[in-house]
Amino acid sequence: MRQVMPEAEARLWHRLRDRRLMGHKFRRQHSIGAYVADFACVAARLVIELDGSQHARAEAADARRTAVLNGEGWTVLRFWNGRVLTDMDNVLRDILAHLPAE
Repeated sequence: MRQVMPEAEARLWHRLRDRRLMGHKFRRQHSIGAYVADFACVAARLVIELDGSQHARAEAADARRTAVLNGEGWTVLRFWNGRVLTDMDNVLRDILAHLPAE
């Protein structure tokens, strides 16, 4: 597990950890098969991935990874770091839309 998180990841983790998002439990740097998800809500089989500028070059790999995770029953949401930093409320709304009501 990475000890130092990028700023966007740290800010989102602050909002997800300790069941702060409507009681849903999220894990950080969660292993799923050969992959490590930035965040995962195991109960809802929801993966959240944050993409920075380096990910613009990795679209094909991201698409393969998403396809594998989808095939294993996971929903994958991707957000650009910039959006997390500037539009957190709507990012959280998007995440909540993919979670069951608790």
